[in-house]
Amino acid sequence: MPLRVIVLVKQVPDTKNVTGEVMKPDGTVNRGALAAIFNPEDVNALEMGLELKERYGGEVIVITMGPPRAAEILKDSLCRGADRVILLSDRRFAASDTLATSYTIAQAITTHLMPYDVVLCGRQAIDGDTAQVGPQVAEKLGIAQVTYASQVLEFDGARFRIRRDLGRAHEVVETVTPVLMTVPKTANLPRWPNARLLLKYRRARSAFEVEAEAKAQGRSVDEVVAGLRSRGLFIETWGAEDIGADLARIGISGSPTKVKKIENVVLAGLNLKMFRGDDDGVRALVNELVEERTFG
Repeated sequence: MPLRVIVLVKQVPDTKNVTGEVMKPDGTVNRGALAAIFNPEDVNALEMGLELKERYGGEVIVITMGPPRAAEILKDSLCRGADRVILLSDRRFAASDTLATSYTIAQAITTHLMPYDVVLCGRQAIDGDTAQVGPQVAEKLGIAQVTYASQVLEFDGARFRIRRDLGRAHEVVETVTPVLMTVPKTANLPRWPNARLLLKYRRARSAFEVEAEAKAQGRSVDEVVAGLRSRGLFIETWGAEDIGADLARIGISGSPTKVKKIENVVLAGLNLKMFRGDDDGVRALVNELVEERTFG
């Protein structure tokens, strides 16, 4: 039986390069100060969705919530094999905590994407590290959830058998559809984007990009959108009205989480020794390491 798979993904700041300019005075992240990347474990979730499609047939729909530039990971998803992508983007979604984010995503699914068989997402995002959004979406959808899902062993059209990776052990569980699974990085090795699809989808455009291009070309937005749709290159973009969202439950108004205090931690060196960059300096460094039994 063909599956309808929904994959939740997120564009996140590259936390490997955090500097003092990253945090704003109000405690939120200045995302413009960091390069943006595809959240790593969400790529594992997408790979699981693509594998399910290859085994059982069906379609893979990818959703992300974020600013206009988050469309980049949707283009990446198309290049890996996704069938349809959706950008949830609205200024009123800004500053959402996990509660508001999960409401917005669940509202989009129930409004436009019913019925479905499985929702997949990464175990957690590297920016917040809460691992809350997936389970909260499942709760708002009123469906079962399986966390740390590393492998789908079997699907009979109505039930899944799933292996859960618990670190030092694993377990196998069964659940009826629909179900939400969170996927850890140990689940699989994600495929690379397909070269042929890269050439095609580099021309994909979201509603925000369409507006700018239409204005520059002196064409109507509807004309540009129609041309993109005919070639499968239009990235659907939904705002608050499109999903019938309760404005009191989205963005900052729907986010009870507040930052109370920010503390900058400065790591200071202790008993530092400096070595020159010439041959004598290198010999002195090697001798020091040997004496301290770091080498030898």
